[in-house]
Amino acid sequence: MAKGYWIGRIEVDDIDTYKEYVKANAAPFAEYGARFLVRGGTYEAVEGAARSRNVVIEFPSYKAALDCYHSAGYQAAKALRDPVSTGELVIVEGYDA
Repeated sequence: MAKGYWIGRIEVDDIDTYKEYVKANAAPFAEYGARFLVRGGTYEAVEGAARSRNVVIEFPSYKAALDCYHSAGYQAAKALRDPVSTGELVIVEGYDA
């Protein structure tokens, strides 16, 4: 079964409120088997526009990645993030070799 991935590019306007989002998303991420592959860190934007925070999260399946995003727990966490950040998030199915 192919894994699922969240790829996020975020600009944070209020880091203290964003930290509350991080705390709130821990439970849904654990419930759906999320594993951070990238969470911030040094980067170089070699093509296109950049955001200051980049995240890649691996899930055991594409379905788990979608289910996590649409879960009540994650949507409650997202409500904390939305007013203090701008960004893009895509959910993509990984390659099943």
